[in-house]
Amino acid sequence: MQRSIRLGNDSYTYPDLKTLMARATPARSGDELAGVAAQEAEERVAAQLLLAEMPLAAFLTEPIIPPETDNVSALIFEDHEPEAFTSVQNLSVGEFREWLLSDSTTDSDLTSVSRGLMPEMVAAVSKIMRIQDMILVSKKCHVKTAFRTTIGLPGTLSVRLQPNHPTDDEKGILASTLDGLMYGCGDAVVGINPATDNLPTVTRLLELLDQFRQTYSIPFQSCILTHVTSTMDAMAQGAPVDLVFQSIGGTEAVNKSFGVELSMLQDAYQMSLELNRGTIGHNTMYFETGQGSALSASAHEGVDQQTLEARAYGVARRYNPLLVNTVVGFIGPEYLFDAKQIIRAGIEDHFCGKLLGLPMGVDVCYTNHAEADQDDMDILLTLLGNAGVTFIMGVPGADDIMLNYQSTSFHDALYIRKLLGLKPAPEFQQWLESIGLDSEGNPRAKANLPEFFGAIQEMPK
Repeated sequence: MQRSIRLGNDSYTYPDLKTLMARATPARSGDELAGVAAQEAEERVAAQLLLAEMPLAAFLTEPIIPPETDNVSALIFEDHEPEAFTSVQNLSVGEFREWLLSDSTTDSDLTSVSRGLMPEMVAAVSKIMRIQDMILVSKKCHVKTAFRTTIGLPGTLSVRLQPNHPTDDEKGILASTLDGLMYGCGDAVVGINPATDNLPTVTRLLELLDQFRQTYSIPFQSCILTHVTSTMDAMAQGAPVDLVFQSIGGTEAVNKSFGVELSMLQDAYQMSLELNRGTIGHNTMYFETGQGSALSASAHEGVDQQTLEARAYGVARRYNPLLVNTVVGFIGPEYLFDAKQIIRAGIEDHFCGKLLGLPMGVDVCYTNHAEADQDDMDILLTLLGNAGVTFIMGVPGADDIMLNYQSTSFHDALYIRKLLGLKPAPEFQQWLESIGLDSEGNPRAKANLPEFFGAIQEMPK
């Protein structure tokens, strides 16, 4: 449906809702590369004004991508719950922003409306919100999930311990894991990106982490970030799989570029549930996303990258994940050029995921050819901590020597927890106390640590 607006002496016309959404998106290099961005700031403002007047219900009648041609769109429409939408169904996008920011709108209200919100609706409102708006609303959202630890409780911040190694060396992985645990990291997941993605390696690493966990009675869940089919093969052979990982995107075409079908995710989800390895909960999936992934695969369908990112969260929501992580600066400056764009995108992704009811983490990161540095990441980390981010990364020295990008370190996690008075997941906190450490890795009077410092020698060579 064509829409027009006059701003000053200029008139702007948008042939459809997809184009309007793209033009209203704050500037980023990926949309410029795709040719969907506003040509100038004035056009962006005009699109944002017009988008603010758009009824939320318009997204139910004007799909961004038709469900007849895209199974992600079909899933989004299938999962929409009209009853949950009732309280906001008569609002415009601008009025929805005011409702979200109202002091009378509580966490309970946001939870009750979540399943009635389509990803495109939350993407739309984020486009007309400032960073401070999104932080205020995100802070109100609490999404709780559980496996061996409880993720997302108020007053907590969890950390994915990421002990990657360029040769998948077991002693190197264990050294990084032990280091991170001593700093109170690992309560979200101990997750390894394998350098060699094959079934023997995946199985070996799963068994390594599981043996380490059981030997020292540590309440964490492990994950090898391999393709979902490899994890399914590992489960079929009896490997100790806790969480099933997969990268996902916001169109059918980008998921196919990852070698993934929605039916495949459903099968993996069911297999993981049947293992029944969780002790306090049964959220078994771990998804990663990132703005620009669809464009990099020529699978963006003319849609802006931030809207596609929100649609990826619609896919994740179907499978009740323990963790969802936007790897915000990882794809590169072709999609998020500099720190300004990375910071805005990280806040947007966290906000949209939380509104859709997901346990959102953010990999506060950048590649070395982006116009960003660690000071910029400190800013984003601090903003996300105040926004109530569910989890962040813990990488030795903040420098991932296998994936070759810059993230957040164990010390960064200590900083944000100390600054904001946050704790690890309660089960993990209890384990830290049992061995004589507090949540900041400081030894108590009767620390029982010697056995841990001998762990590297005792584990498999």
